[in-house]
Amino acid sequence: MTRLDRVALREIRLPLKEPFRISSGVVTERRICLLELRDTDGQTTWAECVAGEQPNYSAETIDTAWLALREWIVPRAFDSDIGDPARLYAVLSRGVCGHNMAKAAVEMGCWALAAVREGVSLARVLGGTREGTRAAIVTGISLGIQATPAELVERALRARADGFRKIKLKIAPGMDVPFVAAVREALGPDAAIMADANSSYTPADAAHLQALDRYGLIMIEQPLARDDLLRHAALQRLLATPLCLDESITDVDRAADMIELGAGRIINIKPGRVGGFAQALAIHDLAAQHGIPVWCGGMLESGVGRAYNVALASLPNFSLPSDLSPSSRYWERDVVTPEWTMDADGLVHVPLDVPGLGVAVDMDRIDYLTVRRQVLSPRARAVAA
Repeated sequence: MTRLDRVALREIRLPLKEPFRISSGVVTERRICLLELRDTDGQTTWAECVAGEQPNYSAETIDTAWLALREWIVPRAFDSDIGDPARLYAVLSRGVCGHNMAKAAVEMGCWALAAVREGVSLARVLGGTREGTRAAIVTGISLGIQATPAELVERALRARADGFRKIKLKIAPGMDVPFVAAVREALGPDAAIMADANSSYTPADAAHLQALDRYGLIMIEQPLARDDLLRHAALQRLLATPLCLDESITDVDRAADMIELGAGRIINIKPGRVGGFAQALAIHDLAAQHGIPVWCGGMLESGVGRAYNVALASLPNFSLPSDLSPSSRYWERDVVTPEWTMDADGLVHVPLDVPGLGVAVDMDRIDYLTVRRQVLSPRARAVAA
């Protein structure tokens, strides 16, 4: 039986190279919760909780996640056999509603520990018996809301020149159709463009959103409220453009509801949002059975969180470009070595033959950025460090 022996929580402050704006706010610095996990075999790895500073993307924040990890989730993990990480999500969820991002940080870390114990890459552990695990992933970029269409066009042209194979445009009411139109005109009819609304519209905006159909978008992501599958279904019937659901898909049951209702035709799988890899794999497999393509979105992760997304996006039904921008897209200096890079063809390469995460943590960098740390163990509930 393998158990967790120690979990150290760290908060780091990682400044962005430039502000990133979506419909719900602007981020200039990422407060990130990292976890260092050690099992009873003496193996160690790192994981990341993707919760943000404000409860705008989800109800979770870094501070609520820290509390949930310390009080409920890590203690429950200490009492569990983590030898088969596929079983851990169910254990962590009994009697603990919500807190998916906190659960995911521990659950995904235990998948990485399993990879380290087996001496194989995280991608190979996730791939299991599935055929088609890729060695390279086609990569897209997410562009935040800009002040003018011209500024957005400038960034989109630069992104295409850099090799990105999909360009996601963040939109919001009043900053949508003219911006999308300008990018489409500048990049031409064949460029892979999508729009992401982050739940900033209402059903009353349906006719306005129909105007986006003329621009040949790959998808419109999450236009309506996260808990409103019925109205997404009604909107999808009005649109030629596929809807992609993000915030709405919190587990495999919600994915099944989306498919049954016709509330979308594409799913963005963020493992942190759905509680970890067990649910992410279940959603991936369900979507594949129904011919629903999936892709992996980003949450402004550090290189630690990026390692988990890269491993997941190597699976076969991730058929659309995923948001796996290289470290240099967001950070002057990441917290892993080597940093994540993208080649000239817009591909991020999967470290299939490197055990565990495929990258090493830069401890000097993490120590420099750490503003809070707490060590949890089965023997002492919390030992302040």
